[in-house]
Amino acid sequence: MSANIIGNQGRLHWGLRMSIWRKIIVLLAAMLSLSAPAAALAGAKLQKVTFGLDWRAEAEYGGYYQAVATGIYRKYGLDVTIRQGGPEVNNAQLLLAGRLDFDITSNGFLAFNFVHEHIPFVAVAAIFQKDPDILLAHRSTGETSFASLQGRPIAISADTRASWWLFLKHKYHYSDSQIRPYDFNLAPFFVNKKLAVQGYATSEPFLVKQKTGHFPVVLSLSKAGFDGYAQLITTSDQLVQTHPDLVRRFIEASQQGWKSYLNGNPAPAFAAIRQANPDMSMALLKFGYDTLKTQGIVQSGDALTHGIGAMSPARWQSFYDQMQKSGLYPKGFDWRAAFTTRFVAPRKP
Repeated sequence: MSANIIGNQGRLHWGLRMSIWRKIIVLLAAMLSLSAPAAALAGAKLQKVTFGLDWRAEAEYGGYYQAVATGIYRKYGLDVTIRQGGPEVNNAQLLLAGRLDFDITSNGFLAFNFVHEHIPFVAVAAIFQKDPDILLAHRSTGETSFASLQGRPIAISADTRASWWLFLKHKYHYSDSQIRPYDFNLAPFFVNKKLAVQGYATSEPFLVKQKTGHFPVVLSLSKAGFDGYAQLITTSDQLVQTHPDLVRRFIEASQQGWKSYLNGNPAPAFAAIRQANPDMSMALLKFGYDTLKTQGIVQSGDALTHGIGAMSPARWQSFYDQMQKSGLYPKGFDWRAAFTTRFVAPRKP
């Protein structure tokens, strides 16, 4: 189907299926214990690192592609290979199997699920200070707020139903009877003028305008008070413990890549992204890039004082408190085990 019908927001929703993890965790943990991290390759001038995305190459990953294209990773002694994600790729599973050194975990829900399922991985940086998840509505309906969608049909994915839908349901008194299935295809939205649909701030508004000639109503999850980080860089507990210098260098190089991308010339990243994903149009690429900048998705919050990728325990606790009140996690849940700030905390002078 054409690019103006199929949305890109599905990147967040090809994550863990926890019933599957329960069945394979013992086997994969054994595989992990036998696999040597890339940093252990003796005598290599550059340490090889494999990094998995949670969706196909696009503007939202520009900082990493910038770091590859401009040689930033190499300056930090790293030879980084970026592997794209997508609907048929589960990079979280590849990370678990030891085939990736780092990957992008889409949001805090998945990081908490690692803890809940006793999976030995941890978030080491949060590139997105604001979650770009959104709901889209038709302007003709006059629905311009989350509150106005109460009782209206809303198309969301199964994963969303078990995550941030619970936050909206609790805050705006939504009902599960409003839910309509969503398979990341915008066609039902164009047909049904009363339907709202989930999306991603950097993609779906552009695709709707491309199809209809005007932007839809965009309701940002972050503006609703949702306090979760997004685009988390995740790695294994083992790598954090045995090769902390590799983790630190990868994060610092990625931070430099994002600074170069957002504050300098993004052309090297654009070229690398389009080479990796030829279906990515320059118009959509520029829209995604501009959205990242104008909405402060990367450079806001903790990142303003502690640098790109920063995380704070207070912010994680706020996210946990929100989700606990929404009924997603129990009281006493060990939310602190989902992350470490040792690589993104401000350094002493």
